[in-house]
Amino acid sequence: MTNSILHLGLMEDTEIELDLAALELAALDHPGVDLDEYIDELTDIEIALRAADGDAVSSAAQAQALSSVMGEEFGFSGDRVHYDDPQNADLIAVVDRRLGLPISLSILYVAMARRLGWSAMPLNTPGHVLVRLGDASDALIIDPFNDGRIVAPEQVEALLEQMTGQARFSDGMLPLSNRSALVRLLLNQATRAEQAGDPARALVLYDRMTIVAPTHAHGWWERARLQLVAGDVAGARSSLSAMLEITRDDDLRLQVSAALDALPRPTLS
Repeated sequence: MTNSILHLGLMEDTEIELDLAALELAALDHPGVDLDEYIDELTDIEIALRAADGDAVSSAAQAQALSSVMGEEFGFSGDRVHYDDPQNADLIAVVDRRLGLPISLSILYVAMARRLGWSAMPLNTPGHVLVRLGDASDALIIDPFNDGRIVAPEQVEALLEQMTGQARFSDGMLPLSNRSALVRLLLNQATRAEQAGDPARALVLYDRMTIVAPTHAHGWWERARLQLVAGDVAGARSSLSAMLEITRDDDLRLQVSAALDALPRPTLS
């Protein structure tokens, strides 16, 4: 099943098309689905966006076009009633239901903007992903979960202060790379699976994370932890060993080495 996403882990980050990659991830949970139908739906959104204001130059005009098309015409919005519904992080279900989480909707908004050649990046804001449109001289922030409305700088600062205790962007809250956006999408699903008492499902999602982002240490660590929960000591050893190979942080390497040493030794037959 995971064979169909192996190429995502081999691609350069800039080569990843966020919406198509997120659809491929979602397709793993929809056996037999015809992805072409969903790709056609995204193309319809792109055509509508071009018709609305495809030549928009300013970030404000681009934000208005995105809000009008994504929110008003196609009806995409945040799921405020059933926020933790796993479907909200499944892009196939998001397209079907027109409801999603901040990260899944941000992936759609960013992908649509990029199709028109606009500068757009998802932001690693804690608890609620936002999108930055425009370059440094003309940048503004929009909130896809709230129908693409523009977020004033003081509102961003209030959000950051509420979630982290500081009102300024730190290194950890810079724009998300394409691969990191997919990791955050998978992390949302994995976290909710564990909260729902389904560690086996969470393990599947962390396994996908290590395929899509093989140098992302957190995915390997969580994969090892859940493999131990499932009694798969050999699998946990393999995950920790992989993590040790890609980790350059000395403190983290010590932690991983200690975890490896603490695993039960395989018995000789």
